Amino acid sequence: MATLDDLRRTAETLPGSEERATTGGAAWFVRNKLYAWECHPWPSIPDDVRAIVAAELVVGVKVADPVDALALVQMAPDVFLRTTTPWGEPKIALRVADVDLDHLAELVTEGWRVQAPKYLRREFDER
Repeated sequence: MATLDDLRRTAETLPGSEERATTGGAAWFVRNKLYAWECHPWPSIPDDVRAIVAAELVVGVKVADPVDALALVQMAPDVFLRTTTPWGEPKIALRVADVDLDHLAELVTEGWRVQAPKYLRREFDER
């Protein structure tokens, strides 16, 4: 069972990653580009998804392609939510308590890769 602290530990290992407090909760940026965030039950979210976000920890992460997001939802619909808000696509929202630690680290790292400039990706890969 993963937690927000597990996400933090992964984010701390990513070059240029910065955690910020936002209106909706914690969020992680690389070079001022959002790559992971704590979801908030905004009124613009569909009612069924908003109920889940209000009841448990849900985190959003950027993905490389909308097809990747769709594949995750189809693979594990109990873990990955179909949508939160229309802005910032492509992205995926996940129920943190239902994802294993390795998969969370993989998703956060991939979200970082989507937003990080080449020189930071190269620095990470050379480690």
